Amino acid sequence: QVQVVETGGGSVQAGASLRLSCATSERRTPVLYAMSWFRQASGNEREFVAAISVSGFPHYSDSVKGRFTISRDKTKNTAYLQMNSLKHEDTAVYYCARGWMKNDDDYWGQGTQVTVSS
Repeated sequence: QVQVVETGGGSVQAGASLRLSCATSERRTPVLYAMSWFRQASGNEREFVAAISVSGFPHYSDSVKGRFTISRDKTKNTAYLQMNSLKHEDTAVYYCARGWMKNDDDYWGQGTQVTVSS
């Protein structure tokens, strides 16, 4: 099975930026799947954050639109989430997945914790 590994989380103050990375173990090219980011705050359900299509078309949830940017490097089978102007409510564990606004696999990576202090 293809593994996904999320990195780049941390603890920052409100207004700061972080860049998350999602590396997959997929080595076949060309890449034929979209990739998405999700997050889960303590006590809440996992929610969609951003997705990027095979061709690079992005889509964002309303809560992050204008502040977050999703991108991908298909040569490295890696997706990124640039998070600017972070808010306390962005605090969550962030997960990536293969799929367009959903997880096409039946498992999740370990995620990466983002903590934003106000």
